[in-house]
Amino acid sequence: MYRTNTCGELRLSDAGKKVTLAGWVQRSRKMGGMTFGELRDRYGLTQLVFNEAIDADLCEKANKLGREYCIQVTGTVSERENKNDHLPTGEIEIIAASLNVLSDSQTPPFTIEDNTDGGDDIRMKYRYLDLRRPAVRRNLELRHHMTILIRNFLDERQFIEVETPILIGSTPEGARDFVVPSRMNPGQFYALPQSPQTLKQLLMVSGFDRYFQIAKCFRDEDLRADRQPEFTQVDCEMSFVDQDDVIDLFEEMMRHLFREIKGVELPPRLLQMSWHEAMRRFGSDKPDLRFGMEFVELMDVLKGSGSFAVFDQAAYIGGICVPGCANYTRKQLDQLTDFVKRPQVGAKGLVYIKYNEDGTVKSSIDKFYSPEVLAKVKETMGAKNGDLVLILSGESINKTRVQLCTLRLEMGDRLGLRDKNKFECLWIVDFPLFEWSDEEQRLMSTHHPFTMPNPDDIPLLETEPEKVRAKAYDFVCNGIEVGGGSLRIHDGQLQAKMFKILGFTPERAMAQFGFLINAFKYGAPPHAGLAFGLDRMVSIFAGLDSIRDCIAFPKNNSGRDVMLDAPSVIEEKQLDELQLRVCPQKE
Repeated sequence: MYRTNTCGELRLSDAGKKVTLAGWVQRSRKMGGMTFGELRDRYGLTQLVFNEAIDADLCEKANKLGREYCIQVTGTVSERENKNDHLPTGEIEIIAASLNVLSDSQTPPFTIEDNTDGGDDIRMKYRYLDLRRPAVRRNLELRHHMTILIRNFLDERQFIEVETPILIGSTPEGARDFVVPSRMNPGQFYALPQSPQTLKQLLMVSGFDRYFQIAKCFRDEDLRADRQPEFTQVDCEMSFVDQDDVIDLFEEMMRHLFREIKGVELPPRLLQMSWHEAMRRFGSDKPDLRFGMEFVELMDVLKGSGSFAVFDQAAYIGGICVPGCANYTRKQLDQLTDFVKRPQVGAKGLVYIKYNEDGTVKSSIDKFYSPEVLAKVKETMGAKNGDLVLILSGESINKTRVQLCTLRLEMGDRLGLRDKNKFECLWIVDFPLFEWSDEEQRLMSTHHPFTMPNPDDIPLLETEPEKVRAKAYDFVCNGIEVGGGSLRIHDGQLQAKMFKILGFTPERAMAQFGFLINAFKYGAPPHAGLAFGLDRMVSIFAGLDSIRDCIAFPKNNSGRDVMLDAPSVIEEKQLDELQLRVCPQKE
């Protein structure tokens, strides 16, 4: 064996033992006739000591070691004179008796330490080196620990893990599919699954009443910090359950994970908030409840009560009260105005009212409104002396609320209110069943075509489908949608009605989903499910801003793997075998 112990396990109680360690050289330094080195493996760091007085040749050999050399050292565990309280192994060191260089190393392009000097691009190019960093390793260890806890939790509750295929048929409803050409079926294509949605519903028809899978999924969509073209879901489905059954069970699972991993106790019953209430109060279907600044609508106060045409023409006027920020300078307020005008936000401007500590009022609209109206705004907003009120307006109610949400989150960041060690979780329920697509010029499923409408709203399907609520639910933590699901339609006639509203002809519905439609003719049980984003779960528990650092080999923001240089051009021979032709992109 190359080692008798790891670099993280030896303690003072092991003093006097002869041991062999193997790993990578973190750093080394020569001090007089002594050379000290730090040896690192996945489990920790151990200090090595080479003494010139004991073995000059060995010490000279140690002096030639560079960073990231892979070595094997045999020696004796000894009590360390200058102890390091920050290391679990900080009370001991190894007095080296032999050294074997297993593999030398070029100077790495960045330091293999928690606080590295490498930028994102260089670290992604040399991801195999980045994975040696303890900070990244801990994220993957957390991911492993979380999946073990999830599997055990679900196994104890009679769930069975079933693998579903990766090569399936394309279902273009929703995000774009990644497609895979078939060599044996020229001109035909597989798709990579966006989720195992229809397959897990078929498992319910098959009688597997509690299914789960740690499933790899794929979506060809624009990327953000919390998105990757391939990602992992904790995918679940259950038969003979209603919405409360699903919410109760998976709320228990999340409570279990927070308790076991973070030592945090979630409330015994999480808040459930309707989609409409979330949009009204926070402008988001994933509200961050770690801080206040809830929206207050000001239409009754400001529209038509002054001479400000912008408000008089608005469909929505709303504001947030920022406590203790009436001392904001003109420069700071101009920065906020520039922020909301950015294309990513899209507001035309920002109105502020400063209610100063001395009782005076300063506002960007004080020449348009009387002091009495501004006092009414203060009362309506619940503002106090010393507070700052920020107001947005617009011609679209929901669009303006989303802009105000972005401003609210920005103020939360600026004021340090989004503490990564604080966790506020809730369920969002009663989503709209449909949403209008300007691109498609038709109603689209808010979630997917198999979502059950609220039974109370089924009569509205024929007359006012846009008012129909879905039996759907999202789990939100700290302003991040961690998971979501719904009750599924198991009645063939209701499913046919859904397809009709979505613009499917019976022929198209049968062509794309005939396997599911036919399955429902053979005793489909009532069923429901949800999927949690494993990458997002790990990133929240690890306090990360991006999911990339909890994925072993992630893609960058352009969907590229810069380490493997993928995607890449394939050879003409492969294109010929697949009967494919690459058309030059038009300017």
